[in-house]
Amino acid sequence: MSGLPATPASPPSPDLPQSGVLGMLARGFDRINRLLMGLAMLAIIATSCILTYAVVTRYFFHMPTDWQDDVSVFMLIGVSFGCAAHVQQSRGHIGIDVLANILPHGLNRVRLFLIDLVSFLFCSFFTWKSWTLFWEAWQEGQTTDSTFAPPLWIPYSMMAFGMTLLTLQLLLQTLQQLARKHHE
Repeated sequence: MSGLPATPASPPSPDLPQSGVLGMLARGFDRINRLLMGLAMLAIIATSCILTYAVVTRYFFHMPTDWQDDVSVFMLIGVSFGCAAHVQQSRGHIGIDVLANILPHGLNRVRLFLIDLVSFLFCSFFTWKSWTLFWEAWQEGQTTDSTFAPPLWIPYSMMAFGMTLLTLQLLLQTLQQLARKHHE
């Protein structure tokens, strides 16, 4: 049988603590992040199908749709924000490795700690503002300006949820670094 070789489920990150409360939290976040990545993959496939459907119906049948843009944008917002914590967990966000390659190991760990701390503070503020946007959209019944007019609380809730997970992931990584420092 040809095709892609089967790959086993990837093991938890080696950086995950194996015991204690931090270990339990890290494993829990790992499971949540993996679930969200799976859902994101399905959402990307669904989005591509929706956009293909819209193009085909408009081009071949001269039947424009008015919902595909809003639905696709909402799904992409969910994918982007829902996967942010997983990307942070694997330290996959864009970074410059120059300092990491030239700094001594101890100083590099301090640099990572400070970056995680500042990122945590920024993301905490962003999370709070995201939940504020969600609440305002919910209370005021805000919708998009399109003829389809779906409620704006939907993308704001996905943004707020994703930012909450990212903030908690950053907090967990910061606490893990403090715990490692304490045990050395």
